[in-house]
Amino acid sequence: MTRVMVVDDHPMWRQGVARDLAEAGYDVVATTGEGGQAVRIAPAARPDVVVLDLQLPDISGVEVIRGLLAALPGVRILMLSASGQEQSVLDAVKAGATGYLVKSASPEEFLDAVRRTAAGDTVFTPGLAGLVLGEYRRLAKGGGPAEDEAAPRLTDRETEVLRLVAKGLSYKQIAARLSLSHRTVQNHVQNTLGKLQLHNRVELTRYAIEQGLDSPD
Repeated sequence: MTRVMVVDDHPMWRQGVARDLAEAGYDVVATTGEGGQAVRIAPAARPDVVVLDLQLPDISGVEVIRGLLAALPGVRILMLSASGQEQSVLDAVKAGATGYLVKSASPEEFLDAVRRTAAGDTVFTPGLAGLVLGEYRRLAKGGGPAEDEAAPRLTDRETEVLRLVAKGLSYKQIAARLSLSHRTVQNHVQNTLGKLQLHNRVELTRYAIEQGLDSPD
């Protein structure tokens, strides 16, 4: 059962999200309205996914993201915010968020986003994925990584999966495209993350774009 922590300073909203998650079969291991407390209790709660509001009363959502990843490097963070402003999205993703959904999303869209986040996908409100990929391309054009003869070598299959990750395909779509199981795709991604010493799919996407793997076939 996927373990989820909900961080939002509005009690009714926080309770509603937690209730929806519990009814959908998730194990809601903690809820809090403060970012600092979220960072403190995360190591004991051990959530797989954190549903995090961007605007909190004590510290910013970006600070919470960094604190959570420092405490639990493997945790996946889905931002659930009223703000869809470009800079807010980019700041959250650069800090390590693995998804960003605006609060106007339907309950079905929210639960699907949590499911996909838990599975390792990057999830964005429609229109925001292109923004994030565009920013990564802009950063990559500022100077690609230097050639490193000692760089880890990926297998042909890992490179193929990485290319599709860079194009924004979900694990399910990659599995269908390559006639592989969902689990096999996840294993290839996890192996690639380990070889490249990266922490999540967002970092992997940026790496792939820097390597030019998102270019059309």
